[in-house]
Amino acid sequence: MNFLAHIYLSGDNDLIKIGNFMADGIRGKQFESYPIDIQKGIILHRAIDTFTDAHPIFRKSTKRLHENYHHYAGVIVDVFYDHFLAKNWTKYSDEKLDIFVDRFYQCLHVNNAVLSERTKGMMPYMIKQNWLVSYQTIDGINRILTQMDHRTKNESKMQFATNELSEFYSEFETEFSDFFKELILFSNAKIITL
Repeated sequence: MNFLAHIYLSGDNDLIKIGNFMADGIRGKQFESYPIDIQKGIILHRAIDTFTDAHPIFRKSTKRLHENYHHYAGVIVDVFYDHFLAKNWTKYSDEKLDIFVDRFYQCLHVNNAVLSERTKGMMPYMIKQNWLVSYQTIDGINRILTQMDHRTKNESKMQFATNELSEFYSEFETEFSDFFKELILFSNAKIITL
């Protein structure tokens, strides 16, 4: 799952949301230097990633992309699934997406002192371009994938993946919907154990 799903799956605790959001840039046991609730968010993020990568529905989605994008297929599906979460947001939350996102951006500002350097460097771009809300449209997804492709020196070819998203749109959306129901239950149970 990508940023929006990780934040959404974190529950109501702002520090768990932050930990879950910035976990990709924190290696090994580095997380132990953060406040306890941020540690919980990082642990939750890792559990979500493990659950997702091994899940047969997610693997079915990635298989559709593997021939053209190889080991980047999982990253692309993470972004596609965030698109379907944003697009169908009202199925998952009573709060409007833009309000949810604005509250998260404010949470990042208020807790700036505990953010990783990588997160601090990314924040201005994420907020200015409003990545999380932009996930609602295929154009927004294309911009995100193009930026990600540039970071791989265009090796990944991710900027072209919206072609497959458009071609297999209903299949990806059904897979997301079926998978996300299970992921919500998994994440809720994991939060209780943290």
